[in-house]
Order: sequence, then C-alpha cells, then structure tokens
Amino acid sequence: QVQLVESGGGSVQAGGSLRLSCAASGGTFVMGWFRQAPGKEREFVAAISKNGSGADYSDSVKARLSISRDNAKNVVFLQMYVLTPEDTAVYYCAASTRPWPTRTWTIRSSYDYWGQGTQVTVSS
Repeated sequence: QVQLVESGGGSVQAGGSLRLSCAASGGTFVMGWFRQAPGKEREFVAAISKNGSGADYSDSVKARLSISRDNAKNVVFLQMYVLTPEDTAVYYCAASTRPWPTRTWTIRSSYDYWGQGTQVTVSS
C-alpha cells in the first residue's frame, strides 16, 4: 500500500521561509506538490522526477521555491522563501508511477496517490 505523509506546515510571518516534507512508502515515484487556498481550486506548485534531475514549477512561485528529494530516505522537500499571505493554503503531496517524460505534471490526473495535506498560514 502506498502512503504519503506531509509535514512541516505551520504559521509564519510574511517574508519568512518554510520547508515542507513528504515521506513516501510503498515505492519510488515522480512527486508533485499542489496547494488549495480557501475558496479556491487545488493548483499545481512543483514536481520532481524520480532521480531528482528534472523539475517543473508553477510560474507564480518559481522564483521563491525549490523542490528536492532524498531518495535514500524516500522524502521530497518543498523549500519556500519570502512567503506572502497569498501562499496560505493546504499543501498536498502527490505521487505518480509513470515516467517523468510521459506526463504533464501540472494536472491532477497525472498523479496516482495523494497525501492528507499540511496547512501553511502566512500572516502579514
């Protein structure tokens, strides 16, 4: 059984930084991050290939975040910088069993498994 567990969310002041983690079990996957703000649809944030050499970012956050992974621990990270209140959302980790070149990673249907989400709140 595949399981994804997010951690690292919390409250932070505007201008601060935060690192989210997603621990995966049951396999090695292409990994993605999505977020859902109150009253909004879930939107793509970033994705990373299985070996960590490829990455894809939302244009709205590319300048302020970095996605990485530690395959020895089967954990993917989302390091966010210069946070603003617009970053307030529930952040979800997602996993796909498909190869990196075969999918469009910005869409939810490309992923097979989802975590429970972790809350990020940025105050002004």
